[in-house]
Amino acid sequence: MAENPNKNILSKDVEIKGNIKFTNELIIDGKIEGEIMSDGVLTVGENADIRGEIKTKSVTVLGRVQGNITVSERAELKARAHLIGDLKAGRLVIEEGATFVGKSEVTTGKTPINSGASRPGSGGASSSTSENASNRREDRAEEGNKVASFSGRA
Repeated sequence: MAENPNKNILSKDVEIKGNIKFTNELIIDGKIEGEIMSDGVLTVGENADIRGEIKTKSVTVLGRVQGNITVSERAELKARAHLIGDLKAGRLVIEEGATFVGKSEVTTGKTPINSGASRPGSGGASSSTSENASNRREDRAEEGNKVASFSGRA
């Protein structure tokens, strides 16, 4: 059993009300109500149900999140992911079958995790779309910031 000693796991039978801070890597498969903050890597497992803001270096979502996500690097919504909230990331990957209801912002520079998520009416171009993605979609900002609203199943 020589797994990464810096990897932490919260099993599906764990329920937490309160804020979580971690440093390296965390896999959550239980229920969390509160803010999750880290400079590390978060994986939201298939059984996870998170209600609150997530601010990390990167995140992979396989379960349910109701709240805003802000990551400095990469955000990935897997096929069975269900996100209701705004998402701000340096890179964004949405697999076919994922449900995302909210606004996404893909930035060119690193997004500091301590900055608040973008508020509606804060400026910038905005559009509302509902579309089906073929297999996998990855958005990268090339110049300036991209702001887009997405509602529906990818």
